[in-house]
Amino acid sequence: MAQNRPKRNWPARNVVGRDKPVLSEAERVEPTNIHQSLRIGCVKYLNARPLIHGWTGEVTLDHPAALCAQLARRDLDVALVSSFEFLRNPIYRIVDDISISSAGPVYSVIVAYQGEISEADKIELDPAAETSVNLLRCLLSESQLNLRFTRTSASSNASPARTRHARLLIGDQAIRFRQEHAQEFRFWDLGEQWARVVGFPFVYALWLIRPEVIDAKTIADRLRALRDKNLANIDKLIAEEKDFNREFCVGYYRENLRFDFGKEEKQGLTEFHKRCVKLRLLPRDGLGFGTWELELARRCV
Repeated sequence: MAQNRPKRNWPARNVVGRDKPVLSEAERVEPTNIHQSLRIGCVKYLNARPLIHGWTGEVTLDHPAALCAQLARRDLDVALVSSFEFLRNPIYRIVDDISISSAGPVYSVIVAYQGEISEADKIELDPAAETSVNLLRCLLSESQLNLRFTRTSASSNASPARTRHARLLIGDQAIRFRQEHAQEFRFWDLGEQWARVVGFPFVYALWLIRPEVIDAKTIADRLRALRDKNLANIDKLIAEEKDFNREFCVGYYRENLRFDFGKEEKQGLTEFHKRCVKLRLLPRDGLGFGTWELELARRCV
């Protein structure tokens, strides 16, 4: 399981990426009005609370797939979204040192099934999922399992009746399903499976900043400071939680989740990238201007 590592001093970094684009006045987000005009989005799950709680501006809360689409079409300037969005559309800057990741069981990214997972005739995919769907593809390939995928509606509920259908669940929906159907289903924890196969953390979500946003470093510093403050006061954050009980939140935040994006997490993202390329989920031409490690470093602010 992931360890509860002590708070550290986060190194200041100012890594230069590509040349800044020429922007119209309407596209510019200037440092002087960053608090008023920044359009920020965040996944609406328990795992994101330590990264967004206390943000003073307006925040769009939505599911990962919806936020990825909003960020891609410039409806948002900054968003905490699926890590696969960066791999698929690598135009963004990454806020360094922050992620939602796990180094063992994550609890909230699972396949629910009955019997043996190899006996399932299909896996229903959560329509809100982005990264988790491709993580599942990688893990099934590693396990030499060839299961059919189908899409399910966002409002459908998995029946506790015996079935050969498995179902991918993420976020708060996965937590509730595990708690309500623990006696009827078995759970394939994707974080646990990744750690067993790869040996590095898996990165589910990253803060991404659109390329036309001015002074990304100031935004990144503010998000890092907010994360540090919330983790330093995690007991207070848990006490304010209304949807899940304290005992669960303590274990979830301290044992299942990590909120760093350091060397180990970057190696985990590198391994995910390699496997997605191998399975042709991503093109083979990388991110655009050098080795993977150089590309990744140059995108971080």
